[in-house]
Amino acid sequence: MLQLKNIVKQYGNGENAVKALGGVSISFRENEFVSILGHSGCGKTTLLNIIGGLDHYTSGDLIINGISTKDYKDRDWDAYRNHTIGFIFQSYNLIPHQTVLANVELALTISGVSKSERRRRAIEALKKVGLGSQIHKKPNQMSGGQMQRVAIARALINNPDILLADEPTGALDSETSIQVMELLKEIAKDKLVIMVTHNPELAEKYSTRIVRIKDGMLTDDSDPFEPEKADAPAEGNKKRVSMSFLTAVSLSLNNLLTKKGRTILTAFAGSIGIIGIALILSLSTGINDYINEIQEATLSSYPIQIFEETADTAALMNAMMDNSPHKDEDSEPAELENIVHGNTAVYEIFNSLNSSAKQKNDMAAIKEFFDSDETIAENASSVSYSYDIQMPIFTKDPSGKIVKSDFSETVQTTMGVDMNASATSSAMMSMSPMGNVEIWQEMLPAENGTDVNEMIKTQYDLVYGSWPENYNEVVVILSQRNEIPDIVMYTLGFKEQDKLPEIMGAAMTGEIIDDYGVTEWTFDEIMDKEYKLILPCEFYQKNESGNGYVNLSETDTGLEYVYSSEDIGTPLKICGFIRPNEDSTSAMLTGYIGYTKALTDYVIETTNSSEIVSAQQNDEKTDIISGNPFKTDDYVPLSNAEKAESAKAYIEALSTTDKADVFRFVMSKPSEEDVNAYAEQFLATVTREQIEEQMAGDRKSTRLNSSHRL
Repeated sequence: MLQLKNIVKQYGNGENAVKALGGVSISFRENEFVSILGHSGCGKTTLLNIIGGLDHYTSGDLIINGISTKDYKDRDWDAYRNHTIGFIFQSYNLIPHQTVLANVELALTISGVSKSERRRRAIEALKKVGLGSQIHKKPNQMSGGQMQRVAIARALINNPDILLADEPTGALDSETSIQVMELLKEIAKDKLVIMVTHNPELAEKYSTRIVRIKDGMLTDDSDPFEPEKADAPAEGNKKRVSMSFLTAVSLSLNNLLTKKGRTILTAFAGSIGIIGIALILSLSTGINDYINEIQEATLSSYPIQIFEETADTAALMNAMMDNSPHKDEDSEPAELENIVHGNTAVYEIFNSLNSSAKQKNDMAAIKEFFDSDETIAENASSVSYSYDIQMPIFTKDPSGKIVKSDFSETVQTTMGVDMNASATSSAMMSMSPMGNVEIWQEMLPAENGTDVNEMIKTQYDLVYGSWPENYNEVVVILSQRNEIPDIVMYTLGFKEQDKLPEIMGAAMTGEIIDDYGVTEWTFDEIMDKEYKLILPCEFYQKNESGNGYVNLSETDTGLEYVYSSEDIGTPLKICGFIRPNEDSTSAMLTGYIGYTKALTDYVIETTNSSEIVSAQQNDEKTDIISGNPFKTDDYVPLSNAEKAESAKAYIEALSTTDKADVFRFVMSKPSEEDVNAYAEQFLATVTREQIEEQMAGDRKSTRLNSSHRL
């Protein structure tokens, strides 16, 4: 049982003293889920740190299992933190160069536990939080939700009585936050879980008790606990922390080996005074070269980008700050009339967004400037232009089903959500851990515009096969351990996408997934995989009447027909495998299949020269897809005879359900005016400008990759 009696925490002395807690008294049960709510600076984190022994109170008493801590020494607090408390931090606090298993295992090193026992308990803790298959990954290879699960496993490894969580969902998205909260709720069945949060919704939904604090004082307790009414817990012997000499040496050596660069630089710096000025010059030259390499690698991964249109985030933040309700709360109140004024903050934010959306860059002028300025050519590694084009690539999965090799489509199939359906969904997807997944990526071109840039060949090693030599050849981009994420293998057609929803559903319900399916493929097996690029224009064929086009992708057998046809589409061939070399500090490619600029040029040229695009460019009066005339300002309504003929053809093309709707309309005995309106609702509904916007393929961004300081 944990009990706080009149806890006061004060920082500083005299006139500069700040009182963080002003006499807090509260008792906790042995197992419950307590959420502490309050605004920033009210003392929540201070209270949590005092409970966890990370900070000491100024006055009052913290009673642990009936024992006062007033006489606790540093060794006693160390034992308390190690054996009784488990910490979950908002920023995870994982050691980046250690594996997940090593991070969790580290919590047992000062407990005198043997290496084999530490490993067994760490694996068991990771399995409890659903990460049994991720034990050899490092934190930078995991999502935010997975890293928080590692932090929870680390907190549970010593089987503590109390679990403290400081904003455990603060850096997570909504879906991952729910998963973490469900896990904490399950833990709270056997332990005391105390969580500090700013999210009252999560607190109300998952906590069994909510405590509110304001200005260092408790203001509300939804389920107070009186210790005198409960049985006094049995007092036990204080546990002590211990670490064997061999364990300490092992940790030190491991830290030195994992920080080789730092160790070498430290030793080298220590020799400077002995060796003299010559080594100082040598060191400065080496550092300058290293900085230049880091700059080049960093700018290759995060290039300078110029977009045709983007949001002015600075103006948006200024609009929000200028209208903050607490902006002038410390200033003296002005004399106001007896009038209530409406705050226009929302309008100012909308105006800021709308104003920035109207500001567009002249991309044609920028391209002309880049192509003509010799200074840029001398100081930039490469200048590339990105176009708003589609790369609809199809393949067959092991079951023979034709699937589109597109990550967003895989997510849509798995989760049943169209991530391209709205701007909001697209924005949420871009902010999620999976938001930046790019399967097919154009590689930086060389000066001739077709081959692969030498910078890529410097950062990546060709481990099998060859670099692309033709426009339809691509390479597989591996990690340094020859790995590709399992979800990507579904997208590339090596695993059946139909099984992915079942696996994801099991993971969401907390089930242990034992069957991972096929997890290894030889290079030759992957190179034998067939991919086919089928452009949107290649799906359209003239209908039987010759008036309009039919989209074969919307028919039952159209996709199978187009994919199997030797005359439609472009086969793509995997010609090699590349992976970042050991000297690469920041590899530039983020996708998993790399293609050259030659394929992009081929897509643009093929689309522009296709039959349907050429036909629409030559016909300014008719929408060639539907066969209907464009709606213009001088549009002349069809005659009754023309309407009847068009309506007949329209009704014949309708489904059974739509025909029933037309029949009900006719049976309602509509007036001539209603009939005209009904007929024209499917005639002349598209403007010429709308068709041209779809065909334009406007350039969306210009990318400047530089290896020098700009």
